[in-house]
Amino acid sequence: MSGRPEQLFPLFAGLETLDGVGPKTAQLLSQMDIETPRDVAFSLPYAVVDRRRRDTIRGADFPTMLTVEVTIGAHHPPRNKGGAYRVDVEDMEEEFQLVFFHARSEYLNRILPSGEKRVISGKLELFDGTAQMVHPDHMLPVQEAGDIPEFEPVYHLTQGVTQKTAYKAARSALARAPDLSEWIDPSQVAQENWPTWHEAMLAAHEPMGLDDVSPFAPSRARLAYDELMAHQLTLALARRRERKARGIVSVGDGRLQSQVLTSLPYRPTNAQARAIEEIAADMAGEMRMNRLLQGDVGSGKTLVAFMSLLVAVEAGGQGVMMAPTEILARQHLEGLRPLAEDAGVVLDLLTGRDKGSERKAKLAALARGDIHILVGTHAVFQSDVAFHDLRLVIVDEQHRFGVRQRMELAEKGMGADVLVMTATPIPRSLSLAQYGDMDVSVLDEKPAGRKPIKTAVISTQRMEDVVDHLRKAIHDGRQCYWVCPLVEESELVDLTAAEERFKRLRAILGDGVVGLVHGQMPAAEKDAAMAAFQAGETSVLVATTVIEVGVNVPNATIMVIERAEIFGLAQLHQLRGRVGRGEAASTCLLMYQPPLSENGRKRLEVLRETEDGFQISETDLQMRGAGDLIGTAQSGLPKFRIADLERQAGLMAIAQSDARALLTADPDLSSERGRAARALLWLMKQDQAIKLISVG
Repeated sequence: MSGRPEQLFPLFAGLETLDGVGPKTAQLLSQMDIETPRDVAFSLPYAVVDRRRRDTIRGADFPTMLTVEVTIGAHHPPRNKGGAYRVDVEDMEEEFQLVFFHARSEYLNRILPSGEKRVISGKLELFDGTAQMVHPDHMLPVQEAGDIPEFEPVYHLTQGVTQKTAYKAARSALARAPDLSEWIDPSQVAQENWPTWHEAMLAAHEPMGLDDVSPFAPSRARLAYDELMAHQLTLALARRRERKARGIVSVGDGRLQSQVLTSLPYRPTNAQARAIEEIAADMAGEMRMNRLLQGDVGSGKTLVAFMSLLVAVEAGGQGVMMAPTEILARQHLEGLRPLAEDAGVVLDLLTGRDKGSERKAKLAALARGDIHILVGTHAVFQSDVAFHDLRLVIVDEQHRFGVRQRMELAEKGMGADVLVMTATPIPRSLSLAQYGDMDVSVLDEKPAGRKPIKTAVISTQRMEDVVDHLRKAIHDGRQCYWVCPLVEESELVDLTAAEERFKRLRAILGDGVVGLVHGQMPAAEKDAAMAAFQAGETSVLVATTVIEVGVNVPNATIMVIERAEIFGLAQLHQLRGRVGRGEAASTCLLMYQPPLSENGRKRLEVLRETEDGFQISETDLQMRGAGDLIGTAQSGLPKFRIADLERQAGLMAIAQSDARALLTADPDLSSERGRAARALLWLMKQDQAIKLISVG
């Protein structure tokens, strides 16, 4: 694919080519990631000021923005230094004052000569019964007043760039916006009644009222869709490239799977059965599988993962399951071991701890194909690890595993199918933004026999009752997690919180009963504290959130979360899922520090009312926003300038099917609409995607 289309050149020129932008303004703008006229055009106004002219200020509701023609009266310079400079003015019916601070009287007499008419526009306030306008935004002779827009857009700006400069720069950037051919599916445009890209750009910068700056205004929705479509095209191209890398055809005969299913004490849920089928079908296909398995806490992902691994073994190959930490890898091993025994397959563990001759022996067994299923940390992909015939790679807990890492796996050469598992239910709009290149299977039912967890919301003032409740449970041989909040600003404060709680509980409950785990501990100590709790040697584990992912202690039936109001909903839901894994009824106590804000109360109530992680994550998205929900820094979520993932969630799904359909119909993007889509990719700076087409 040749370089950037010529018609886009003016939008990618230097900022200083814009009216009113000199080196200093250009520098200020670049601090906001605004580097080119294109970025200026994509920085839409977020509000609008009504500057339609009125005859008089009479009857206005104060404070308000007003534009009115006045006759200038007397000037009253300040009596003392630093006082206010006042100018009397009157419109057709009322008198009021303009007020200036630090003003130069020579300047004010020049632009506001007594006895002449001026059009002024600004914020009018009532002060001690007098109407005043402090520092009007506009003061112009009547013949020049046409320069004041009736509706003036308001831009998000950095210090040092005035609204006037922004307005001018935006107008100047729009003047170079070319007419581009349509890249959106024509039926979609017609159905939504969307303007063309060029019309949408102009309209978005000329709002005629508040409705025009809402994400639902047709021009805004259209521009948001362009961003989402460019993003989904990029993901679809990446997906196509991954699938082109020919997969290995793995067809299972079902013999090992049926052995496991007969020995299970329960039947898989419909959701599990459906996911297993989808995965097996992908593995049997020629294309390389790239699937996301999304399942709520306790929805039975382990069984689905194991059945998929068995397909690989039945087909004569090997499977590998990769976890982010050693503890989780060991836990996967424990979880899979009984299933592996039922199926008679060989399972082993490889982590960074394997050294010397032991490691050599494992590597040899792996290369011979004697180990069927390997569980481990990312150590399983070190360069000296060679498989006999690797068919399936399962990667657990994906927040830390973006598109790039998935591509690296692909580059390990093995055409192995890839299944990514996440226990974090993500709202559909975000999962499409993050995993749009993958196919998704969702486990949305709980297996039979899972007991509901009782959730209570309690004030920290009732600490003693909580400790009593604990004492009784420990006496009955139960175990408890006690989670202290992680205060990001200072690791130290955070440690003292956990350490103080640990000391106080130890003093009340006795030595040797309480363990402590926090992020600053050396890994070995952390593992030892976790292991002691897992083995039941300690009854209470005081922890910062390091326990949220995956740890399994069936005997733990109480989860206390201190300062629950400062955690995210999804995180609280994950923590709660650490209990309720055994036979006994479990409780989760959400402790908050009063007074609770309205928002805080609403969030904790959602948890009390539902255990459905998908519902909780949707609520979380509405209440907190996308960045907070996944932590934008490490989420791999794209930063959109216009699209609002919370409020325009529906558009993302349409963009995905539109992008995939376009590439199916026109793989080289060589049709008229395909060429328009290339221009869109350049416009949206999707350089990665552009490379993918050129090699595609």
